[in-house]
This record gives sequence, structure tokens and C-alpha cells, in this order.
Amino acid sequence: MPSNISNFSGQPASRQHTWTLAAYRNIARQKLARSAARSLQSLAVKSWDIAPGERTITPPAIYLPDQMQRVTGWEARFFPYVHPGPTMAGGIQVDHGPTRGYLLKDVWLIDGVLYKDNASLWLSAKPRTLPGIAVEHEIERAAIYCTQNGNSWFGTWLMEDCVTYALACDEGVPVTTAPSARLPLFTQAPPYEAWLGMNPLRLHTAFFRELVLFDDQSHNRSRHARYRAMGDKLLSHVSHAPHPGVFLLRGGAGELRLLRNELAIAEHLRTQYGFRVIDPLRNDVPTIVAACAGARIVAGVEGSQLVHGVNVLREGGTILTLQPPNRFVSYYKYLADRDGQHFAFVVGQPEGDGFIIDRDELDRTLDLLPVG
Repeated sequence: MPSNISNFSGQPASRQHTWTLAAYRNIARQKLARSAARSLQSLAVKSWDIAPGERTITPPAIYLPDQMQRVTGWEARFFPYVHPGPTMAGGIQVDHGPTRGYLLKDVWLIDGVLYKDNASLWLSAKPRTLPGIAVEHEIERAAIYCTQNGNSWFGTWLMEDCVTYALACDEGVPVTTAPSARLPLFTQAPPYEAWLGMNPLRLHTAFFRELVLFDDQSHNRSRHARYRAMGDKLLSHVSHAPHPGVFLLRGGAGELRLLRNELAIAEHLRTQYGFRVIDPLRNDVPTIVAACAGARIVAGVEGSQLVHGVNVLREGGTILTLQPPNRFVSYYKYLADRDGQHFAFVVGQPEGDGFIIDRDELDRTLDLLPVG
């Protein structure tokens, strides 16, 4: 255990009792002042820019002329407009903010929530009730890199939280929440952490004398560089050469986006275009990364499974998403814009509890992609 971390087990009970009571007081204070609750970052004793922001003009996505007319529903949190059409058309001026750090003192972590005075920050979507908590660790200086969304969704964890881990290592002991029965550790997290050289401290409860938080949501050059460095680490574990593309199966996993002719589409891409086809749920991380490495196109139903391929997609490559008409999401376009890649999509037609993709439309969309 690092020298700046104290474990209360085996130490006088009075010390652990003192910190536990203090944690209860902070939780109670925050609940009583809920209407006037502040952000945890507003209590920082110091804040600074880690990397500057920047301004960019977004490129257009690649798609057939009639596709956006089919869209009947979308994830509003991903789009600055009422309809995702303007985002796909491109030409939008975007101001990407700086990457920032915040230093706080005397902060408690209790079952996935950070507390200080009347402020809190949830790192877990479903914290439990108060009885049974006990503060078990005291840490001189730590840095939190995990987020509530990253603890909830594998794709966000791998695309965002793991990228912030590099910042945490520069500021203190990198800390994340400990897995629980409610939020178990993602099955593929340990092998990815091993290949990325990640060794975080996982905690249920702790008292931090100093704690660093990050605002690392902007798609600026710093985040681009750290994401590409992460991809290079993964590629260093496999041999790879350029190949046409990889199709990552989704099936019925996660939030339902059921492409009813997914297997037929995958077989078409394999036989006609030389794509590799892989099911991430039925293969280990080394096999998945090896299949994705070198792909010029990463394709599949829009969803978290695509992150395996996007991680190692090189500049100039293409992300091709197959979109259900009632749930259009294109977070991957923001990654493609940031990383010098192309973003293309085909919108399906509804069928039963899912959707289908027209093979001719897929072929015509592939014809629009840049060569090389």
C-alpha cells in the first residue's frame, strides 16, 4: 500500500469512528441543504487549466440523401439542435473548452458518492442507504478519474474514464469506485486495464485530505492525444496490417437496438468486402483487439460494442454505424471529428421490435467512403 494511504483496519477504533461520524455529518448537511446544494468543484481551493480549449468547424457525415427523413427519435443529450440533422450536415462552429483540474480538501467517498459540506458528486448511479457505512481509508492525496456514466456503461468507461486515468496518475493516487452487487466490474475491464497499464485503487469509502477532480469532457487536442496514446498501447500487444474493415456484432445485448438482419449484413460485408466479423461478447480482449487492429472501417449497430474497434482505428479511417430510426445516436461522430476520421451511417426501416438495414443502401453508402 502506498505510503500516503492509511487503512483503518487494525488501528484504534476511535479513529475510524471519528471519520465515520464526520462523514455522516457531511451527508446530513448535504441532504438538509439540498435546495442550495453546490457543485463539488465550486468548493475547490485551487483550479487550473491542464490543457487549452480550441475552436473547430465540424465536417459533414457521410450518408445517402434520404436518410435523415427516416429518423423518428434520437438521444437529445447528444445534439445541440431539436433534430440531429444539422449535426450530421456539419459546418458547425464548436468551442471545445479547456481540460481543467480542481483541488479540494477534506472530502469523503461514501458508497459511490463524494461529499464535502453541502456539496456532493455522484460517481455511482445507485448509491445505497446510509446504514452500515464505515470510513475505511485515509488518503493524503488522490485523484478521481471515474464518472457516473463510466460506471454505468462500458463504452463510456473505455472511451472516457480510461482516458482521464492518465491525468489522475499525474496528480495523486488514481482512485475509482469499488465494484458492488449493484454495479459489478465490467467483465472486459481487467484485461483492458492490464494492457493499458492501469492500476487504480478501488474504494467503497475513504477520507481524502486532498482530492483532485477533472473536467475532461471537451474534445480538445489533449483528449485526442491521450485517446490515441491509449490506442497505441493496445496495438502494441498485437501484430496488425491494414485490412478492409471489421463488423462488430451487437445482437440483443445492452439497451435493445435489434438489427433483425444483422447476421445477413455481417455475412454480406465479409464475403463482398473482406470484412472481419466478431462478437465481442463471445471473445476475449486479445482476440477482439487483434480482429479490429488495422481495420479501415469499423462498422456495426450504433452502440458500446463499437468502442473495441474505434479504440484502434487510425486517422483517415471510417466509423460506419447502422442506426435504428427511433433511436438515432451518434456520439461516435464527435470522436471521429476529433480524431481525423470519417463518420458514416445508414438509417434502418422499422420491423417488429427492431429494424432492418437495406443491403443496397449499405453498398451505396460504402461507395461514398473515401478510398484508402
